[in-house]
Amino acid sequence: MVWTMTLSTGRDVTDRDFAVEDLTTGVHASGFGQVGDGRSFSFHIERQSLVVEIYRPRLRGPVPQSEDVVAVATRKLTDIDLSDERSVSAAVRDAVAEAQPVPRSGR
Repeated sequence: MVWTMTLSTGRDVTDRDFAVEDLTTGVHASGFGQVGDGRSFSFHIERQSLVVEIYRPRLRGPVPQSEDVVAVATRKLTDIDLSDERSVSAAVRDAVAEAQPVPRSGR
């Protein structure tokens, strides 16, 4: 069974607020939200791991590109109940807090 949680589009995210704007549970859990400092993030399940990508502020277009990713985090699924939106949301929140900067190659 797949559940979808969507927050109100009128929700104001202030500094230091973490907000999940869209969350789908289940074996293909995914979603997106805002960190609160102008950056957005998305998450999805990939090879038995939760993958979170944090994007730079002020994206150029509606769909982030690979060069927009500024930090990444992965977590094993063993301690995440993918059928529970609270468990997925908490795991994403923790992963966002632990995300590591993406190394950039010199041009």
